[in-house]
Amino acid sequence: MTQAQYQVDDERFLFLTVGSSRLERLYGGCRWAEGPVWFNDLGCLLWSDIPNERILRYSVNSLEGHGVSVFRSQSNFANGHTRDRQGRLVSCEHGSRRVTRTEVDGSVTVLADTFAGKRLNSPNDVVVHSDGSIWFTDPTYGIMSDYEGYRATPVQPVRGVYRIDTSGEMTLVVDDFAQPNGLVFSPDETKLYIADSAFSHDPSAPRHIRVFDVAGGKLSNGRVFAHIDAGLPDGIRIDVDGNIWSSAGDGVHCFAPDGTRLGKIFVPETVANLTFGGPKRNRLFIAATSSLFSIYVAATGAQIP
Repeated sequence: MTQAQYQVDDERFLFLTVGSSRLERLYGGCRWAEGPVWFNDLGCLLWSDIPNERILRYSVNSLEGHGVSVFRSQSNFANGHTRDRQGRLVSCEHGSRRVTRTEVDGSVTVLADTFAGKRLNSPNDVVVHSDGSIWFTDPTYGIMSDYEGYRATPVQPVRGVYRIDTSGEMTLVVDDFAQPNGLVFSPDETKLYIADSAFSHDPSAPRHIRVFDVAGGKLSNGRVFAHIDAGLPDGIRIDVDGNIWSSAGDGVHCFAPDGTRLGKIFVPETVANLTFGGPKRNRLFIAATSSLFSIYVAATGAQIP
């Protein structure tokens, strides 16, 4: 454990962090850690090690004490995860270019793998609305090389954001992203935040988070919410007060609901994704390059089933 290093841009950040908290490195040895999701009922966290094609499990209540085990090997290069309203695991898979659900009996149901008769690019991250609909992003990161999936030429004309309703019908809800990435609803679900993270040396390439109004299963009034000044925004989460916590090249950036950056938590590896967990949802789990980190904060993560 190391003393956490913060950058305070706004004094409101002082009330969201714990000055004596330590940044804990819980596990190393990943090639690209991603997609953490907390299971409070099971006392564990699942996250992806994409190039090693496995989903790992960090258990806080194991008989051996805190420990890491393999939840699933041959994971189809799974990336982002969430839970649906029944508590089932919903995953984005680069290798199979699909969104899946793991049932209670362990079987896997395919929720989406094509749109308009063509294969998806490489589903990246996913969230579930309280009405049961599933929303996911579909950039091309998983087919750009053989490292995080299988190299392929995209056949979808856009890098889109999609919605799957409870009947299984899929619609394209946004089509103007460079590379849509992490996404999260506001606590009242009236807004959807989506990271746009174009990997490019072009300084004008988007490295920001956009926000949309949500109504009737549709998005409107898209606008830039916040810019990331170090690396790219990837996974994003939200607390009960509407503050956005974003991955970045130098750690975790926190933004107020009005888009003001409140501060940073520095992490020694590039952060890919994060989630709130623990019984009080006040422990931030951070997937960063080769490692899984955690730190306790004074914020409470918005509820994920």
